[in-house]
Amino acid sequence: MVDAYQPQDRDRALDRDCMTLSRHVLQQLQSFSADAQDLSALMNRIALAGKLIARRLSRAGLMEGVLGFTGDVNVQGESVKKMDVYANEVFISVFQQSGLVCRLASEEMEQPYYIPENCPIGRYTLLYDPIDGSSNIDTNINVGSIFAIRQQEGTDVDGSAQDLLQSGRKQIAAGYILYGPSTMLVYSIGRGVHAFTLDPSLGEFILSNENIQVPEHGPIYSVNEGNFWQWDESIRDYTRYVHRHEGYTARYSGALVGDFHRILFQGGVFLYPGTVKKPEGKLRLLYESAPLAFLMEQAGGRASTGTQDILDVLPEKLHARTPLVIGSKEDVSLVESFIHEQKREEEDKLAMKR
Repeated sequence: MVDAYQPQDRDRALDRDCMTLSRHVLQQLQSFSADAQDLSALMNRIALAGKLIARRLSRAGLMEGVLGFTGDVNVQGESVKKMDVYANEVFISVFQQSGLVCRLASEEMEQPYYIPENCPIGRYTLLYDPIDGSSNIDTNINVGSIFAIRQQEGTDVDGSAQDLLQSGRKQIAAGYILYGPSTMLVYSIGRGVHAFTLDPSLGEFILSNENIQVPEHGPIYSVNEGNFWQWDESIRDYTRYVHRHEGYTARYSGALVGDFHRILFQGGVFLYPGTVKKPEGKLRLLYESAPLAFLMEQAGGRASTGTQDILDVLPEKLHARTPLVIGSKEDVSLVESFIHEQKREEEDKLAMKR
């Protein structure tokens, strides 16, 4: 016999169905203070940007001016996709009238974008990658947006943004939006990692996963093995190791947010190592590596350059790059062990020559 549906069950279901992103932020902070209201409003603005971008992506194949390249090259020396430009403009537009954010720093802009009318009262900086994995858009594969919020420090009269050249420990919030079969927003304000799914019928992001914890070890390794012969021997040795041992599965889409999302929920490790010619790697510290490292640590995982925790890295410039090894603690430590072993062997060889 089926148990009767109890009123308290209904109340719990309604509570879950009504747990919006802004309400969740306030609940996390257990406060309606000015700072709590600010963070809630900031997350609402990020959510609005996500909705606008998701709407455009959902109609990408039917609209003019969405797919393909603009013909321009960004500050990174990379060809710019039309959606890169649109998404960047969306983030600027939704924060233009917020009164909260004095400046926005994006992977697509050489210098931070200042909003003078906000600066007298705006105490925050938004750092973001408007569309990560934009090369996937033309083939309708999932992409994402990555963001981090930092408290603005100092007056920044000269526009140098020197206060941004600090470690990822200075982030007060971080997250990403995944544009896939459903649109998801995952965030942390330093109190766990929480996922929200966009309900198109309501136009709201509704709580779908709370207090996400990455497994201590997972089966997935995610890396572009096409770069195998460009890596240091230590990374090649790690790759050979997983090839020879049962229980590992390769998954790599070329879109950081999608690959990270899989690791967060299923465990394992994502690697984007440097190469012999470019040891600094490809991923941007402030817009990609540090925000995702913030999330992964909050979920009980780790993020490393291979030799140093990502959140302890000090950028020398706004668009600094870094290698990235991120995921389950045991898997990140395993990758690091190969790197440390190579360094030890190199030091032994040098000592012998002396």
